[in-house]
Amino acid sequence: MANDFPQLDFKMPKINPGLLKIGVVGVVLIIVLATAFYQIAPEEMGVILRFGKFVRTTEPGLHLRLPLGIEVLSKVPVQRQLKMEFGFRTTDPGIRTEYRVTPDARREARMLTGDLNVVDAEWIVQYKIKNAYNYLFKIRDVNSTFRYMNEAVIREIIGDNSVDEVITVGRARIAMEAKEKLQALCDMYEIGIEVNQLIFQNVDPPEPVQPSFNEVNESQQQKERKINEAWSEYNQEIPKAEGEAEQMIRAAEGYAMARVNNAHGDAERFKSIYREYARAPLVTRKRLYLETILEIMPQIEKKVIFDENQKNLLSLLNLNKEVIK
Repeated sequence: MANDFPQLDFKMPKINPGLLKIGVVGVVLIIVLATAFYQIAPEEMGVILRFGKFVRTTEPGLHLRLPLGIEVLSKVPVQRQLKMEFGFRTTDPGIRTEYRVTPDARREARMLTGDLNVVDAEWIVQYKIKNAYNYLFKIRDVNSTFRYMNEAVIREIIGDNSVDEVITVGRARIAMEAKEKLQALCDMYEIGIEVNQLIFQNVDPPEPVQPSFNEVNESQQQKERKINEAWSEYNQEIPKAEGEAEQMIRAAEGYAMARVNNAHGDAERFKSIYREYARAPLVTRKRLYLETILEIMPQIEKKVIFDENQKNLLSLLNLNKEVIK
């Protein structure tokens, strides 16, 4: 069967060798310029390696390097606040942040306290990279190493404290001690990290034992509340009783002092009267008689008036009786 398709002849276009050289030179020049200049952001630091060896660091701005892979750039965010989470993982950050607990997170959160109780501790570490060279070259996997260091420090400190201290009153102190120990460990291994803050998000007993723990905690709170109420009543009654006793003592002392002073006064008065009597017996006797009469006469007058009033009242009653008859 004959071939009905027409025969097509393809011919390569003729290219000017001069234009080809110019094109190749232009492409090479573009590649060289693209790999020679680089930009460092304000929160970053550039680390330059030449054939895999560290040569220098560069500050933020536009810089020049040897092109075509001779010098390789690594950017390190030295001014950025970094965060690492333990016991949970953030899935959707925002106004309403969503979290999830993975098996690895649950494993790293479960710890044993000093009094042999189990708690689930969730915490956050905020840190910065203070030495870009140490961060890149001193440790092979810095992030994993830093995570293991966090877990080791927290387990050690929680293991030295009771469950009550870990969950309630000692949480801030434990967080501060953990931050200091973690920073000391980072300085010892020279990983180039500065720990800014360590915060416990949540420290609770495991879910299977939470109801029992809550009952025990409630009983302890009731016990402490009753003790506080007893101390409050004690602090009210004891000072009150002490004040009343002090008042009675002061009243007795005042009464004794008054009696003694009155006795001294009566004795001095008797002595003065006796001295006057020894000088002039008649005059003194008459004066004493008159003073006595002046003292008792008002009482006699009152008694006489009372007797007269009583007689008048009796006569009036007798008269009323006769009228009735």
